[in-house]
Amino acid sequence: MNKIFAVIRREFVERVRTKAFILSTFGLPILMVFVTVVPVLMMKGTDRTTNIAVIDATSDSVGTRIIAGLERPTFKEGGKPKYAIEHIAPTGDVTTLRDSLLKRTIRDAAEPLDGVLVLPEGVLSGGQAEYFGTNVGSLESMGDLQRILSSTIVGTRLERAGVDAGLVTAAMRPASLKSTKVSKGMATGESGEASFILAYLMGFMLYISVVLFGQQTMMSVIEEKTSRIMEILASSLRPFEMLMGKVLGVGSVGLLQMSIWGGTIFLVGRNRAVLANLFNVPVETMQQMPLPNIPTELLIVFLTYFALGFLLFGALFAAVGSMVNSTQEAQQAVSGVVMLIMVGFFGVFAVIKDPSGGLGTILSMIPFTAPFVMPVRWSMAAVPPAELAISLGIMIAGLLAVVWLAGRIYRTGILMYGKKPSLREVWRWVRAG
Repeated sequence: MNKIFAVIRREFVERVRTKAFILSTFGLPILMVFVTVVPVLMMKGTDRTTNIAVIDATSDSVGTRIIAGLERPTFKEGGKPKYAIEHIAPTGDVTTLRDSLLKRTIRDAAEPLDGVLVLPEGVLSGGQAEYFGTNVGSLESMGDLQRILSSTIVGTRLERAGVDAGLVTAAMRPASLKSTKVSKGMATGESGEASFILAYLMGFMLYISVVLFGQQTMMSVIEEKTSRIMEILASSLRPFEMLMGKVLGVGSVGLLQMSIWGGTIFLVGRNRAVLANLFNVPVETMQQMPLPNIPTELLIVFLTYFALGFLLFGALFAAVGSMVNSTQEAQQAVSGVVMLIMVGFFGVFAVIKDPSGGLGTILSMIPFTAPFVMPVRWSMAAVPPAELAISLGIMIAGLLAVVWLAGRIYRTGILMYGKKPSLREVWRWVRAG
């Protein structure tokens, strides 16, 4: 047992001390906080009033109504008006007047403008209003301006047609649907968007980590085999001890990384109010963001299935590494293992669509897909404890079978050189082991 721990310690320390591990492990949590807080900060926007000159070429009251509509919106904090309107009735050529006003959009103008809005004579009957400004690249600003124009013009048309504009607006108001996750017969307060983000994030993290660390295990075996270090190790260690040491060592690195990433999501989801106060943003806005909130039991299920899943696939990667003699051969031989991982990852989408469906239940019972599917099912639906226990039991049984099979292949493969073995030869190794 001490020899296995020695291999585990070597594999663990060798990878944890690398710059790539440190950057990826601590860089992602920083990125998580960044992408959580920055959108909220951006939503605060700015409280600067936009200065607009309105050239009103209309001969009726529609221009006055549009200007009144522009002067109505205010910022939530402080009550400052969003628009400062300069109403201009043209007495000559509109184009000449517009060009003269556009000169005031430069920064050093005496009375600077952000834009010029031109309302032609037929704007009510379908004529096109024109806006010339320095802020036309802002989709939000242009959307707000167009909404005010549209609502005012539509309201005026309805009023002149003898239709109550308020009644039509009320009738056309869209229905609002708020989705809240239910677990164990109780509302959790978690939105549907947050549930989807959490499920997808867990599946993606598992897929990337299993492939990345599994390939590291395989490459480590190939390097030691091609450098003949494996022959020296085989003189003091049994092949099964080398296999378990490598898989557990690299797996512990992955588990550490997953714990840090999952713990960061856990803390960010649980401390939204603290982040809001820290960055001076409204708590209500932070609460409305679809942040994934990881319950403690989900974090435990996630890390448990990651550990079991990595041991299973890590043993397969190590067995593949023992069968080949170069990186090129490994890329071909490992395709079958990667396909199994991809099936599990694609199964996540079936579970997101129908967490309690038959396909999700079946996939959560198969050892090669359960590490991806069961944590996602647990995050999106109420999984019976008995079903979770059965899944874990099958997972452990499958893990033992795969480790036994991989151990027999590894025992012979690490000392075999030359051409890549055929499936018949690999099966002979298993029977002879």
